[in-house]
Amino acid sequence: MGGHGSFPSWEARSAIAFEDVRIGFDDGQILRGVSFCVRERETVVLLGETGTGKTLTLKMAAGLLRPDSGSIDVLGQKVSEMAEKDLLTFRRKIGFMFQEGALFDSMTVADNVAYRLHEDGVAQEEIEPRVREALRFVELEHTIDQLPSELSGGMRRRVSIARALVNRPPIVLYDSPTAGLDPVTSQTIITLILRLRDVYGVTALLATHRLQDGFALANFHFDADAERVVANSGNGSSAANAAHTRFLVYREGEIYFEGEPEEIANSKDPYLKRFLA
Repeated sequence: MGGHGSFPSWEARSAIAFEDVRIGFDDGQILRGVSFCVRERETVVLLGETGTGKTLTLKMAAGLLRPDSGSIDVLGQKVSEMAEKDLLTFRRKIGFMFQEGALFDSMTVADNVAYRLHEDGVAQEEIEPRVREALRFVELEHTIDQLPSELSGGMRRRVSIARALVNRPPIVLYDSPTAGLDPVTSQTIITLILRLRDVYGVTALLATHRLQDGFALANFHFDADAERVVANSGNGSSAANAAHTRFLVYREGEIYFEGEPEEIANSKDPYLKRFLA
């Protein structure tokens, strides 16, 4: 982290681009020709019911799954066609926060967060300061020697964010980051996501079934000077408008809706309205 210039700047206009992407398994097609792009510093919120392909989309963006057809470009590289050895290098540019944290139970918090740094061959003397910095960002430096089983669900989710950002990626993919958490803990997670976006310029693709998370990302920003989340004023201030938030709603393998959160809030469409519940 270490300041506003810590993350690399990328020239490409779109950080993530899906073009006519299809994927299915034995029980049929899950995504049927999905196309969208995520621009630099933009947050795109994927909404959809369970099984509509939100997590699959994240995994394909990270090169963890290949589509059956179509192309996926991430940071100017055609991920859908990359060889596995190249994908290993590429994934170092992507932070991925799995829904359940996917932490290693037998490893301390410090070792969990340091895992990707070891994979990247970071010098040993750099690892502990980087780990402490990432844990300080999520306000969990005091847990450095604990095991995941000793932490609450919300704390494990925050450790997962620390691990996702420890190698300072320009893109972070979030899979249902607030699922199963109480409202106060959910707000803590959203604050961290806002801070990553607005202070460090991280591009985000976030899958959720909670429309309120998307509204929070669209209507608030993290003020680095005040060190807190504040509402967008609508007066054209650069801080409020620096990061745009857009919604994609999946239904039956296709993009059913693409647009602003207010359009969903004001919609009479029964499928969109169910996300307001």
